[in-house]
Amino acid sequence: MKRILILGAGLSATSLIDYLISKSEIYDWKIRLGDLDADLAIRKIMNHPNAEAFRFDINDTDKIESVVKGMDIVVSMLPARFHDLIADECLKQGINMATASYVSPFLRQKEEEIINKGLTFLNELGVDPGIDHMSAMQVIDRIRANGGKLTAFYSFTGGLVAPESDDNPWNYKFTWNPRNVVLAGQGVSQYIINGRYKYIPYNKLFARIMPRTVLDFGEFEVYPNRDSLKYRKIYDLEDISTMLRGTMRRPGYCEAWDVFVQLGCTDDTYTMENSEKMTYRDFINTFLRYDLVKPVEDKLCEYLNLDPDGDIMKKLTWLGIFENKPVLLRNATPAQILQQLLESKLSLNKDDKDMIVMQHEFEYEIDNQLHKITSAMGFIGKDTVHTAMAVTVGTPLAIAVKLLLTGKISSKGVIIPTKPELYEPILAELEECGIKFIEKEELLN
Repeated sequence: MKRILILGAGLSATSLIDYLISKSEIYDWKIRLGDLDADLAIRKIMNHPNAEAFRFDINDTDKIESVVKGMDIVVSMLPARFHDLIADECLKQGINMATASYVSPFLRQKEEEIINKGLTFLNELGVDPGIDHMSAMQVIDRIRANGGKLTAFYSFTGGLVAPESDDNPWNYKFTWNPRNVVLAGQGVSQYIINGRYKYIPYNKLFARIMPRTVLDFGEFEVYPNRDSLKYRKIYDLEDISTMLRGTMRRPGYCEAWDVFVQLGCTDDTYTMENSEKMTYRDFINTFLRYDLVKPVEDKLCEYLNLDPDGDIMKKLTWLGIFENKPVLLRNATPAQILQQLLESKLSLNKDDKDMIVMQHEFEYEIDNQLHKITSAMGFIGKDTVHTAMAVTVGTPLAIAVKLLLTGKISSKGVIIPTKPELYEPILAELEECGIKFIEKEELLN
């Protein structure tokens, strides 16, 4: 019998919990699910005889040792900032671990110790990072095996509202942590194009977009992610001349979002005086010049050279930023105020569905000819619980846990899914769930 500990029962954990419980009778697993909300954890295990739910508070650090003790693997679905606490205890007790999150600096420092203890710490096994790694490496390795040399790699992912639930002028709804959306792109974005390094500051990021079409899901626009360059080492493409990763949105989103960036509404570094007494109209007005005569709308259009009757102003007006509705947030940052407003307008409704889209583009040379492979995937969620985001985050991680517990993963240390040992079986099983990449190949010369 194998014992699995899952910490965190939130939305992103739903598919993982369902999957592991469904396999528990086949493989003789016992599952413990801990969450700060014990009632939520109880609901998630659905009275299954092989599962037990309990209240778990990550801030009660004295109890982490006893909770982890005796497990064969610990799956952390907690916020990423808590993974290292769990990882440290797993390492002390000699227990394997798995997360969907990025590898932390702490784990890199401990990698030699993890290997020496014969442990496997699985990371980056969600959708992005996760499915992006696996689907990209499967094609990259195939190109190399056939004698090709990669010259360019583009990779784009978007978490969006499904077409049938797209009912607002932003063509967008939150499918993941709203805070991350508000703060997205801050810092400098860097990538390489035809051997030339490019650096885009945050204040220009949403003006530097690229159009793309994905399968039959229509048109999108892409803005660059913060650091595309580090993926050259991850994918063993250190001599590639073009490498760019980006985030997909529907056309028009970035131009409108740039208004908030230019105003300073996404700043999370200071709090605003008397924010609880502001209206949203006041909030926007604080970033504009002092003028008691001109309306806020006119001042904004003058400041950013916007068409008063254009699509951007229609999007902004629909959000309610010009309304005299009270903010009621004390000592709030601009980003927190903006997030509250966006959540009131851009959250999924009870009957809505979300969508994940991902597209890779590979250019490579073979026999003095330049080829291009476009590999794309679109997946629509079932409902607001079994969302596309939850399924694509939780399912690949759950499959990896199964592979590890059944002896199909031999690698030790800090592991991400860039090797065939992981990506082949996981991608094959994801296809059975409807998460499938469609490829198109063309000759460029």
